[in-house]
Amino acid sequence: MAADVRHYPLHGRSFRFGGALGAGRFGVGLVVMRRWFPGWRYETLFSPQTRKSRNPPLLEVRLHDVALGHRGQAAFEGLSGCFSHGSLTAVVGANGAGKTSLLQGLMGLLLPLHGRLECPIPVRNMAYLPQVHNINREAPVSVVDFISLGLWNHTGSLRGVRAPDRLRIAEAVTALGLCGLEKAWISDLSGGQFQRVRFARLLVQDAAIVLLDEPFAGIDAQTVQVLMPLIARWHMQGKLVVAVLHDMELVRQHFPRTLVLAGAASAWGATADVLACGWLAKTSGAAVSLA
Repeated sequence: MAADVRHYPLHGRSFRFGGALGAGRFGVGLVVMRRWFPGWRYETLFSPQTRKSRNPPLLEVRLHDVALGHRGQAAFEGLSGCFSHGSLTAVVGANGAGKTSLLQGLMGLLLPLHGRLECPIPVRNMAYLPQVHNINREAPVSVVDFISLGLWNHTGSLRGVRAPDRLRIAEAVTALGLCGLEKAWISDLSGGQFQRVRFARLLVQDAAIVLLDEPFAGIDAQTVQVLMPLIARWHMQGKLVVAVLHDMELVRQHFPRTLVLAGAASAWGATADVLACGWLAKTSGAAVSLA
């Protein structure tokens, strides 16, 4: 069966022609190009209808019999379920189980080998925190400049940082305990400080969906105590949050829902229920979905 690509309705507007601009009944919008086998798909990202809809879509990310992996080898398969509006979900599993692949699939960075992913909002409304070792910290970038990258969706490539934007950055700096480090180079920060800077960027971005890949790996307990309330705050604000974690105690204490990945087996539902049957699902090779 041919792999289905990720589905972005974008309010029903999909353009099949080239060029920098596309015009439709909703106005003129910037068109971006992305290569999806077997052709090219063009989408409007900044048309007036995309920026504000009278009837915004229900914020749910649905997976239908999804298999994800690299070089044709599935890390997991047969995954079906839904990340619902306002949910806070931990993704756990052994090394190589496909936890990072899942986040990359949700971001549209990795196409399914099988099945279909559905998301009602464009990628620009999603915040992604990759594993820290994927970040090059040798670039001469200051703390405040790194945090300001979260403003990209609001400022674009042409508009500068304005007074309201600087206020948002200052609030993020204060919230993450980074006061006094605004002009420091990111290369001079400790691991915990840099992770706070990365979370400050997400805070400024203010996306509807937040995807976190091992956000607490290699950082001190004090930093975890600073970051965990921010994740809880996003949850209370109704954001859809998915986090890859290894600390099962954090999962039990703070995450209402859990997805266990284990190859052809999976368990997905309320954390207490999933952790009670997840390894049974792993050994039996059956996919389990719990309400």
